[in-house]
Amino acid sequence: MRFPWPHHSGEPEPTEHPIVIDHLTKRFGDFVAVDDVSFHVNAGEVYGWLGPNGAGKTTTIRMMLGLMRPTSGRIWVLGYDPATQSKIMQQHVGYMSQLFTLYEDLTAAENIRFYGLAYGLPRDVLRQRQAEIIAMAGLEGRENELTAHLSGGWKQRLALGCAIVHNPRVVFLDEPTAGVDPISRREFWGLIYAMAKKGVTVLVTTHYMDEAELCQRVAFISEGHLLALDSPERLKATAMRGQILEVNTPTPDRALQALEAAKKRGELPLLDVALYGAQLHVVVPDAGAGKPLVWDYLSAQDVAVTAVEWIAPTLEDVFLALTGRSIEEEDEGNEE
Repeated sequence: MRFPWPHHSGEPEPTEHPIVIDHLTKRFGDFVAVDDVSFHVNAGEVYGWLGPNGAGKTTTIRMMLGLMRPTSGRIWVLGYDPATQSKIMQQHVGYMSQLFTLYEDLTAAENIRFYGLAYGLPRDVLRQRQAEIIAMAGLEGRENELTAHLSGGWKQRLALGCAIVHNPRVVFLDEPTAGVDPISRREFWGLIYAMAKKGVTVLVTTHYMDEAELCQRVAFISEGHLLALDSPERLKATAMRGQILEVNTPTPDRALQALEAAKKRGELPLLDVALYGAQLHVVVPDAGAGKPLVWDYLSAQDVAVTAVEWIAPTLEDVFLALTGRSIEEEDEGNEE
């Protein structure tokens, strides 16, 4: 890959890799938030930047936006160095945080106008963009409502519209679907792919693994380290050490304790055991051979079992295989 040199013209360089990260590190005293991370994002790609809370996702985005300087390493966004050229770069970059940075005492239309004027859009261009964003967000007939009165899903789409009012070439979305309902999440991803089809490069952070499946490539980060990077399908095919059995039982906690004990004592050929909602995911070398062993062992421990079935791995299973912990367990650990 050819790494771009920072340039000083007003227009961004045409490049097949609008985002390039080269050996990026960020320290806060003795704490290393991002540790020697390198990757690139292709033009028009929807790229997932995944990990639990406290993994280093938002810190990386802040450095890419020029809001925070790296301790070492380099970043190029559209050929610009965010550490020294953030002001000119931001004319071509959009950012939406999970906080939906909207002014609730303004109407939907007023929020769009405010952001458009902040980006220096001419008024005739802004009028056209306002109409386009109102249509995109499904806010026709509600554009003059106070933003405070809009639902979470409408606020989410309005926040995206404000983030892209200036037609940026790169958009950063930091946990954009946190706290909204599943229908709004699905509709929002439709908007993401509509942008990508127009050539916009999208980097999105999320810890919803079902959303991560929609990305063209995903990168897993944990404790500041880049663990894996590839398409969802290739990660599921290559990162798993075995096959997955889903165990349905009315007492999943008891089943988890029994199988963890069996794994520790070497009584069963188990690679990983984790709780997934009301089910267990048990990773074994071979699902066909492992299924009767798991069922019989739990039955012998007086643990009722209603079903044991082989299932295809998810990205959550990949994360477990890479770290030994689920995303939820990582989140809980980082909150303590």
